Amino acid sequence: MNSQQLLYVALAIGVIAILYMTVRDMFKKKTGAPAPEAQPQTVNPAVLPLQLQAYERLALYVDRITPQSLIGRIYQPGLTAVDMQISMVQSIKAEYEHNITQQIYVSAMTWEAVKTLKEQTISVINQIAMQLPQDAPALELNRQLLEVFLQAGESPAELTAQIINAEAKRLMR
Repeated sequence: MNSQQLLYVALAIGVIAILYMTVRDMFKKKTGAPAPEAQPQTVNPAVLPLQLQAYERLALYVDRITPQSLIGRIYQPGLTAVDMQISMVQSIKAEYEHNITQQIYVSAMTWEAVKTLKEQTISVINQIAMQLPQDAPALELNRQLLEVFLQAGESPAELTAQIINAEAKRLMR
């Protein structure tokens, strides 16, 4: 493995570690001394469909910002790596802005996990793109992005999706 590949693996591991630590810290805060609002609450039947829809939309967002999904939607022959980078980052940000109101229906932990995933995905895309020559083809960026996420094992998107799914299932009990 060359030094560039090691850098990508380190970046991917760093992303996963940061997401893991964020989620772990949030769970620790939730399991501390019970706050008055931590008491079991009944779910308002009028709000439940909105909450479930928010979890659905966030699950879709998480899936759509994975490198595999972004590449499949955005890539066109002839694009440069810079064009691809810009398009991917714009897509991630635009969809985030479209879903930003969903935070009022989900827990702070879930919203923080989604926000962290967005920031870390953009960071990895930008860091890999910076390592490429200005005139590199988009295929090279795509290949290296996929390589980083495949070598990392469980992806940050999978971890975030698990958080979303678990919380949605708790609502449906």
